Amino acid sequence: MNPSSNTAYKPSSAFVGASWAALIVGLAGYLIGLWNAQVQLNEKGYYLTILLYGCCAAVSLQKTLRDRSEGQRVTGIYMGLCWISLLASVLLVVGLWNATLALSEKGFYAMSFVLALFAIVAVPKNVRDLAMFGTPADGRVLDPA
Repeated sequence: MNPSSNTAYKPSSAFVGASWAALIVGLAGYLIGLWNAQVQLNEKGYYLTILLYGCCAAVSLQKTLRDRSEGQRVTGIYMGLCWISLLASVLLVVGLWNATLALSEKGFYAMSFVLALFAIVAVPKNVRDLAMFGTPADGRVLDPA
């Protein structure tokens, strides 16, 4: 990383912890809600697929944007595909709109999904930032050589 163009800041332990907690709460809440939902198996599969697709799209977009900000070459078509994939994962709204769930359940899924997407972007960023400072997320000391 070129220190003159980008300044990296070590994330605080509070933000790292909050990011991990958000990831666990978001994913666990969504999956527990899905497990207990009284819907057909194909609907459960749809909601699980949307969660996994959204998380993968969010991680890919975050990595692409960070690579571009660090001066690494990223093709425009890949960047566009990342944005399209993330926006397509918002098809959850269509599924929730047409679902035969209570309004509170629909809100629960939407909030868990948004929380998981935030956390799935924040956690890899924190892991990468901590690695730049020689302190990996698991507390090991990296060999500088």
